[in-house]
Amino acid sequence: MIKSMTAFARAGRVEDTLEILVEIRSYNSRYLDVSLRIPHDYLELEDRIKKEIARFTSRGRVEVTLTIQEGSESAVACRVDRGKARSLHAALVQLKEELGIPGDISLDLVANTGGVLQFQAAEKDMERAWQALQPCLSEALDNLEAMRAAEGHTLERDFILHLDRIETHLAHVQETAATGPSESRARLEERISALISKEMAVDPARIAQEAAFVAVKRDITEEITRAKSHLARFRQVMDAPEPAGKKLNFLLQELNREFNTMSAKAENAGIAHAVVEVKSELEKIREQVLNIE
Repeated sequence: MIKSMTAFARAGRVEDTLEILVEIRSYNSRYLDVSLRIPHDYLELEDRIKKEIARFTSRGRVEVTLTIQEGSESAVACRVDRGKARSLHAALVQLKEELGIPGDISLDLVANTGGVLQFQAAEKDMERAWQALQPCLSEALDNLEAMRAAEGHTLERDFILHLDRIETHLAHVQETAATGPSESRARLEERISALISKEMAVDPARIAQEAAFVAVKRDITEEITRAKSHLARFRQVMDAPEPAGKKLNFLLQELNREFNTMSAKAENAGIAHAVVEVKSELEKIREQVLNIE
């Protein structure tokens, strides 16, 4: 199945007192590479998030930004250092008596002294957070996959266009190659005639033997057959449900090899020109295949 590795998606959710926002960006990469930006208090969820992502995609650079805001009053705990408060109050009472300062010692004075009141985030309930996060993460990943599939569908149509052109050029190569043996024999006879005098006899059997040798040397039937097979397999891989990128890239390498061999063996200008056109089409496909999962 053709799916692009470039996409963006986001999803938000409010669950009880938790407000969650998930943003995902994916890019081209040879392997699955997940990068998470997650609040420090929820780092325990990192492994679960990565496993969830791995269920949706097998390849690509995936960057996830997770925002979780706790709206409950219990999200922040206040701790009172009562020992410090008592000591401070006693010291202030003693100082007040020694200096003869009138008035009362207020609660504000004691509470606002550093260290008496300590505020800290309450311990997070990871299971509760995951139950709220998981549906939001799944929605974002669904949206990401939908965008990757849509882009992949566009790429598939473009690939089919290039494959049709390649098959047209390959048909021309096959047609040209079919005339190779007779042309080789004709050229061989012309060369021999140019080298010998009219009085000298030419052995037709020997010419036929040499022509057959040249024909075998320049025969590209096997390369044409393999190229057809690779093209057919390319279309099959595009239609298969599995990720296609690596397989398609391998098939492109094999196609390049077959057409290079055809050009080298045939020694025919028409075939050489057709191979140049084919390699141009293959290069256009290769540039896009690198961005396929």
